[in-house]
Amino acid sequence: MNAKFSLGQTVITPAALTAVHAEDIQASLHRHANGDWGDCCTEDARENDFAMSRGFRLLSVYHDRNGTTFWIITEADRSATTILLRDDY
Repeated sequence: MNAKFSLGQTVITPAALTAVHAEDIQASLHRHANGDWGDCCTEDARENDFAMSRGFRLLSVYHDRNGTTFWIITEADRSATTILLRDDY
């Protein structure tokens, strides 16, 4: 994978692990690491583009094949990326 930034250690909350289809998690991680922010609003996408170049936190929003909404957050220092549901935040 030719990522635009490091994901660091990838972790997932128990709720997201249960609710989100595994193949959709992998596909979304690939999208996130390549600067495709999923279904976040235009303002958040612009903020991510800025944050990617400045080393700030990144947030993407995706939906799995069953319509479950989940987030992927990469920490500012790129040490970790977390897959979670909105209620996990």
